[in-house]
Amino acid sequence: MSETSESTAGAGPMGLPAGYDGKAEVKQLLRTVRAGALASLSPSGHPFSSLVSVASDPAGAPILLLSGLSGHTKHLLADPRASLLLARSGKGDPLAHPRITLVGQMDKAEPGPEREALKARFLARNPKAALYADFGDFAFWRMAVTSVHLNGGFAKAATYEWAEVAVSLDGAQGLIEVEAGALEHLNNDHADALTLYAQKLAGEPAARWRATGLDPEGLDLAAGDLSARISFDQPVRNPAQLRSVLADLANRARS
Repeated sequence: MSETSESTAGAGPMGLPAGYDGKAEVKQLLRTVRAGALASLSPSGHPFSSLVSVASDPAGAPILLLSGLSGHTKHLLADPRASLLLARSGKGDPLAHPRITLVGQMDKAEPGPEREALKARFLARNPKAALYADFGDFAFWRMAVTSVHLNGGFAKAATYEWAEVAVSLDGAQGLIEVEAGALEHLNNDHADALTLYAQKLAGEPAARWRATGLDPEGLDLAAGDLSARISFDQPVRNPAQLRSVLADLANRARS
């Protein structure tokens, strides 16, 4: 089944059936898919696709850790234009599962606060990468996304500008500044609550869940190869609002 047929057959406005929240699907995939296919442009002009581990910044933009020895890094240094495919896997027809293609430009983070912020985010999501994250030939990259194409399966397709699906960080500096401490507190002191969130609110199995990311719209969780997203009912922009929302989530999960 081609992308074209999926985006038109039996679809409603923008190629999406009534009742299907395409933007919510995009946000979910951005936060829960662990690896994707990065397409860069080779010197010959041909697309060059590589498998990469993925994390996201607070707004949802992809963060990658790339080796300077790899072909795709050399391509990006010459031409930063790229696309990134993130797909959910599962049983049955692979094309029945949702996926997104992000289009934009890859920007390399230079040493300094920006790199450290991307590093913290990436390693929280991919802790095993700490073994090589500080090797001299590795660097963190962030995608400046221009558009996102969603294919949610048969008759579910839409294209969004990045501003339509990115998490707004306006007024949320207080939350971003306490993210690391909040995650540490949740993982050290509230592991039972995290498992409760994953099981009761996200429908995930029992496991040793840990908090890996926090932004105004939700909390990201991981347990080994599993990942989950707990969305907030309302935007959270400061520590006081966060405490209130997490308490409400725990009460809802217990009930």
